[in-house]
Amino acid sequence: MSQPPLGPLLFARYAYPPNELGYCGPPDSASLLEASEDFDVARLCQLATKFSGAWPYLELIADRNGITDPLDARVVEAYWVGNALLEHVPVSALVSSLRDRFGGSAGHRFGPMASTVPLGGVCHHSLHVFAVYPWLGLLRSGIDGPPLTVLDRCRIRWGRVESVSGDQVTVRNRVLVFEKSQLMLGPERSEVARRSIDGIGLAPDVEVNDIVSLHWDWVCDRLSPEGLASLKGCTAVNLAAVNALPVSGMAGEGES
Repeated sequence: MSQPPLGPLLFARYAYPPNELGYCGPPDSASLLEASEDFDVARLCQLATKFSGAWPYLELIADRNGITDPLDARVVEAYWVGNALLEHVPVSALVSSLRDRFGGSAGHRFGPMASTVPLGGVCHHSLHVFAVYPWLGLLRSGIDGPPLTVLDRCRIRWGRVESVSGDQVTVRNRVLVFEKSQLMLGPERSEVARRSIDGIGLAPDVEVNDIVSLHWDWVCDRLSPEGLASLKGCTAVNLAAVNALPVSGMAGEGES
């Protein structure tokens, strides 16, 4: 059986973890896993359009780079990990897209959300997590605990593989912390993540000392040095953007 185009499979690797938890995408999360296992490219493409949070970002990145397919591997990588394509999404286009999607539903919270873009925010999954979701606003209003956990788990993280055992991988990575109204990367910790269920998974095989990306409690992919640098960079600029908002500002809300 021939290998499918990388883009749809790459999208599934990052989209499945929140879909499994029921946070976004089609209701039958098993279909995404099955389509990936079967290399059913047509099905993967159809399912990807059901992710109403991620899909418009893919369309925007593709459009601004003259790429016809939102599931082109370069576009998918740009949204989840980061790459040079993001440099071609201007502030005005990203703000306009956010306004079209959330201007009506976010109410007074739309202003802070949109303000993160001219403050340096880029069209990356971390912007959606940090600025569109309401969790940072909830932290700043004094609600502790669950909001920080969601922010940390929903962002795309990176870490070094410490051990591999069957379906499980132990990865050492940095966690988010919230101090003096600022969201930032804190100390390292080791966590156990999944790479498969009963041998059926999405990520490629990984080995000790590989640098991998994670979404919720899943390993998504091995990261190249360039991919790691891009992911760190996009995370840093989007953290800086939301941290530059007034402390009284609340982030908006939306789907992942």
